[in-house]
Amino acid sequence: MRTTLTNAGCWLAGALLCVAAAPAVAGGAQAPVRAEAPGESARTAVRAAAATDPAYKILAFSKTAGFRHGSIDDGLAALRELGGAHNFTVDATENSAAFTTANLAQYKAVVFLSTTGDVLNGTQQTAFEQYIRGGGGYAGIHAAADTEYDWPFYAGLAGALFHSHPHNQTATVRVEDRAHDATAHLGATWQRFDEWYNYRTNPRTTARVLASLDESSYSGGNMSGDHPISWCKGYEGGRAFYTGGGHTDESYTEPAFRRHLLGGIRWAAGMTEADCRPETGYTPLFDGTGTTGWKQAGPGSFTLADGTLTSQGGLGMLWYSAQEFTGDYALKLDWRMDGDDNSGIMVGFPASDDPWSAVDNGYEIQIDATDSADRTTGSVYGFKSADLAVRDAALNPPGEWNTYEIRVTGERLEVFLNGRKVNDFTNTDPARSPRQGHIGIQNHGDGDQVSFRNIRVRTSGGTPPGPRTGEIRGVSSKCADVAGGATGDGTQIQLWTCNGGAAQKWSLPGDGTFRALNKCLDVSGGGTADGTKIQLWTCNGTGAQQWQPQPDGTVRNPRSGKCLDAEGATWNDGTRLHLWSCHTGPNQRWTLP
Repeated sequence: MRTTLTNAGCWLAGALLCVAAAPAVAGGAQAPVRAEAPGESARTAVRAAAATDPAYKILAFSKTAGFRHGSIDDGLAALRELGGAHNFTVDATENSAAFTTANLAQYKAVVFLSTTGDVLNGTQQTAFEQYIRGGGGYAGIHAAADTEYDWPFYAGLAGALFHSHPHNQTATVRVEDRAHDATAHLGATWQRFDEWYNYRTNPRTTARVLASLDESSYSGGNMSGDHPISWCKGYEGGRAFYTGGGHTDESYTEPAFRRHLLGGIRWAAGMTEADCRPETGYTPLFDGTGTTGWKQAGPGSFTLADGTLTSQGGLGMLWYSAQEFTGDYALKLDWRMDGDDNSGIMVGFPASDDPWSAVDNGYEIQIDATDSADRTTGSVYGFKSADLAVRDAALNPPGEWNTYEIRVTGERLEVFLNGRKVNDFTNTDPARSPRQGHIGIQNHGDGDQVSFRNIRVRTSGGTPPGPRTGEIRGVSSKCADVAGGATGDGTQIQLWTCNGGAAQKWSLPGDGTFRALNKCLDVSGGGTADGTKIQLWTCNGTGAQQWQPQPDGTVRNPRSGKCLDAEGATWNDGTRLHLWSCHTGPNQRWTLP
C-alpha cells in the first residue's frame, strides 16, 4: 500500500473516501481513493438474499391448427409447477378469443406452447400486436416457430420460423450467453435429446443468441454451422424469448430444461434483466477456459471454476496484459455479486504490476449498488454518477448475473447495463484517456465476492487486437504459409519453415479475417466437417472467413465452432492446415502477429 495513506484499507472501491488525501496525478486531477468506513472490517454488511419476484400472471396458449405435439400437456403441467414455485399464475387456453386488448392486459407474458398453423384471426392479431407494443412479453416454445407463417409481425417476434427437422437425437448445445437467466445455470455445452429444428432464416442479426447447436454433433442440421436454437430480443416495445427445445414429453421433467424455461419466462415477464441486443464481432479475452494473457497485480486473487472468475481477498486487480487498447472499442463482460459486494472494471491505464496504476491513470466503472451516487454501480467512480433511475430499472439483484458494455469512442465513455445506457462521460483530463491503455477487473478485499464471465472486446478504428501484420507461428515453430506463394482461389494453406516471405506475411485488420497476398484465410465451401481444407480465397465477408483467437492459443472459426489445425501427428514442411474439432493440442495453438 502507499505510505501516504493513513488508512491501510484504502483503495479502489470502498464505501467511503479515505480521510487521508489521495496522491495527486499529472494535470492536477486527483485520483479517487477508496476505504472502508471507520471501525469496519473490509465489509460487515450482511449479504442480501435475492428478492422474490412479485406475483404475476402469464397466459399459456397452445392452440394447434396443424401438427399437435403430445408433449403439450406435459408442458402445461411443468409451467404450472414452475409458477407455483416462483410466484406466477398460469392461465391456460386454446381459445383464440382470449386475445383481446382487455384480457391480455392482465398478463406479464404470453407463452406460445408448441402452437402450430394459423391460430389467430386479424382482430386477435391486432390485439396481440398492441399488447407487445405496450411492453408485453412473449415466450415461444418449440413449435411456436411453426406458427402464423403469413403474419409478418409474428415472424419478427418469434425471430425465425420452422424449415424442417431430422429425427429425434442427442446433440451438443453450445451456450453462448451465460448471463441470461435462461442459460446462466448451464455450462459451456449442454447435451440434450430432442427434435432439433432447422429455421428458414438465421436470427443472429436481430436477436441475442443464447444457445446454438453444434451441427457436427448430430445429423440433419442445415444451417451451415451457425445454428441458433434459443434467443431473446426486444421487439417493437416488448420482449421476445424463444427456445427450440421441448418436443419430447421428457423435456418437461428435465431440471435443466425446466430452469431454461423459467428464465425465459421471467425475462419475458420483466422479472429479470438481460442484454438482448444482437451481438457480433467480439473477440474473447476470457472465455472460461483459462487466463492466458492475464496477470494479477497486488494482493488477493481470482479463482477459476465453471468458466467463472471469482474474486477473493485483495486489494488487487487482474488485468489483461497481453494487449493495450489504443483506439475506439467496446468491452463487454458479465458479472454477479453474491451480496453487498464491491468490485469494478478498470480501463485506460498503462501496463504495470502496481494496481495503483489503474487508479492514478485510468477510470473505474463501479460495481457496488449501495455506495454513494458517484461511487455506485454504473458510475465512473469519483467522476460521474450513473443515471440512477435507469440503473435501478436495469440492475439485477445479488445472486443474478448482469452484463456491462463499456463503449469507448474518442474520449467519450458510455456504460450500458443489461442493454440500457446508464452513464455517458467525456474525459477532459489530459493526463488520462479511456482509449489508451489496458483493462482489468478488481478483487476488492476479504468478504467481497464478485464473479465474472465472458469478457470480450470489439474494436472499431484505432488499433485492432494484436499487431497488424506478421507471421502466424504454429507447432514445431513453423509458419502458416500459402503453398508456393500462389494467389489463386483454393490455394492450400500449409505449415512451412518460417522464412519471412510474402506467403507467410499475414495481416489482421480487426474485422475477424486473416489476410495474405490480398486474399483471406478461408474454410473450403464453408464446411464444418473435421478435415475440411483451409485455403486462400477472395475475401467475401462470409462466416467461412471469420476467425476468433482464443485465450488458450487456439483460433476458432465461429461458424463451425471448430479450430485451425495442422494435420496429423508429425508436422513437417508442407503439412496441410485444415478444420478440426477443438482440443487445444500443440497443432492447434498459434502465435499471432
